[in-house]
Amino acid sequence: MTLPRIRPMTPADVEPVVGAFIRADWGDRRLYLDFVTRHAETHPFVAEADGEIVGTGVLSVNGSVGWIGTIFVEPAWRRRGVGMALTQATIDTAESAGCRTLLLVATDAGRRLYEKIGFEVQTDYRILEAPGLGDEPIDPRIRPFAAADLDPMTALSAAATGEDRAHLLDAFASPETASCLVRDDGTLGGFVVRAPWGGGSTIAPRLDDAEAILHARRVGRDPEHRIRAGLVVENQAGLERLLATGWTDSWSAPRLIRGDALHWQPEAIWGQFNHALG
Repeated sequence: MTLPRIRPMTPADVEPVVGAFIRADWGDRRLYLDFVTRHAETHPFVAEADGEIVGTGVLSVNGSVGWIGTIFVEPAWRRRGVGMALTQATIDTAESAGCRTLLLVATDAGRRLYEKIGFEVQTDYRILEAPGLGDEPIDPRIRPFAAADLDPMTALSAAATGEDRAHLLDAFASPETASCLVRDDGTLGGFVVRAPWGGGSTIAPRLDDAEAILHARRVGRDPEHRIRAGLVVENQAGLERLLATGWTDSWSAPRLIRGDALHWQPEAIWGQFNHALG
């Protein structure tokens, strides 16, 4: 049987893909899809059969590291090689862009496929959530983002993740979407940058600084509103601290790697833009 045609996703594809995701209970990802179809360092793909989109995949190029995600196949086309074809398209593009390391977060259904093509489990993410705190004071060291923060944020992010996420920080950071924690000596101790669809990269090498940033995210929110944080299991001290201060487990998933090892600091990572961008 002939596979669907794999081609780049365009802005004109966003609406039909949104519809497919909603039917599959993936939620309305319009803002995310609109971003990846227009951003230079993201490379989205669709699988098209008889004029209909039946699958998707997205690559984000973070310097020498490529993130693969949003691998979706319509139920009628599953187990026919479409997911593999989409994954291979992202891999080929990543390698052409100079990526030496590939990362992804796997579902139970997809993990076996990825392991067959050379991915290995590197660690596990634990996603925690906590209720809003209403009106409470926040740490006075936390302030809105300013343009001069971008370079130190990029450096802090690179040390924590082993990736160059300057393009994402530059795209998303503003005084309305990002907060920085400035230590008493004037250095940047951590930050959170929110994406338009709600995910947020949160980086802080020190536990107390991270807790202050995450606490500030809860302030001003009603108790019915849930705040999320994403830690890897190596950050045991962070997990213990959050669980002791009102956070609870929401879900977990394995993080897989292929290619060169990363020089990173997993204990400094507290949140992600999403699991297709890192």
